[in-house]
Amino acid sequence: MEETPRLDDADLDLVAALQVAPRAPLSALAEVLGASPSTVGRRLARLEDERLLRVIGQVDWPMLAEGHPLHVWVATDPGRAREVARHLAELPEVPFVATTTGRSDVYCSIHAARRDRARELLMTSVPSVPGVRSAHSDLVLRAATKSDAWRLHRLSEDQVAALRELADPRDEPAGAAGFSADELRAVELLRHDGRASAAEVARAVGISQPTAYRLLQSLLRRGLVRPRVEIEPGFLGYPLEAVVAVRAAPGAVQEVADTLARHPSARYVSVVAGTSAVIHHGVFRDEDGLAGLLTSDLANLPGITACEVSVVLDVLRRYWIAREDGRLLPDG
Repeated sequence: MEETPRLDDADLDLVAALQVAPRAPLSALAEVLGASPSTVGRRLARLEDERLLRVIGQVDWPMLAEGHPLHVWVATDPGRAREVARHLAELPEVPFVATTTGRSDVYCSIHAARRDRARELLMTSVPSVPGVRSAHSDLVLRAATKSDAWRLHRLSEDQVAALRELADPRDEPAGAAGFSADELRAVELLRHDGRASAAEVARAVGISQPTAYRLLQSLLRRGLVRPRVEIEPGFLGYPLEAVVAVRAAPGAVQEVADTLARHPSARYVSVVAGTSAVIHHGVFRDEDGLAGLLTSDLANLPGITACEVSVVLDVLRRYWIAREDGRLLPDG
């Protein structure tokens, strides 16, 4: 096991800046942070080389799939949780998988391109993994907040305002729509490198640079690709991660989801169909933070009837990127 990396204040400030403006030029980031472009460039290169950070392009599931994602909790035979998690991490339809304690031994999400494939995964593929005793799933109906909205609160209001001016403009969220062949090739590049330039898009797609620039700006402006920073929360001072399955009265579900989406711990909050009504995936600085969510914040929300907690032990895959001790492994 590698030694846990330590990010200093300047590293954390850079991460916080990239969370607001992931594609901002190094010179602009440097000006906002009060550093030289060469220093910012070296820091970013070091974080990338040490496999701590990557700017990726997040694509909403309706753009790539006909079915909605699923939250899946898996019970395993004693001592086989990590083995099961490794098997699940090899499935291309599983963007997130972790060993957990509490509600289940392994928690994962499934995002299949077709509904029939999702049924096959739930009914055959997952139950047949050696060591799996049972699996329970909830269908995502609507996302209240997503991972690209979570922020480190380190920068001043003036810095954040300046960074927002550097962020790519975005129109109102687009509805589900198909991609052209050129757009799909560009999306595939941006999913792996959210800071890819028009020149890089042109080479990858086989089009002229002006055409690539217009295509790139169209994807970003319409919100079809949303660049964001991918880094383990533990490296940012949030080592405790939990998935909270909340049960609520039907009339309270949307208010509960919206309130939890505004909670500072929220990385992904969704309204679901299943035994739960809302799933809150959050990160915390310590156990007191999680206790506060459970005993105070949730307790003060009307309509909640129960909740179950899965505390994350080890993340093997997040947003389709494999991890080892928190470090991002190469694609493929």
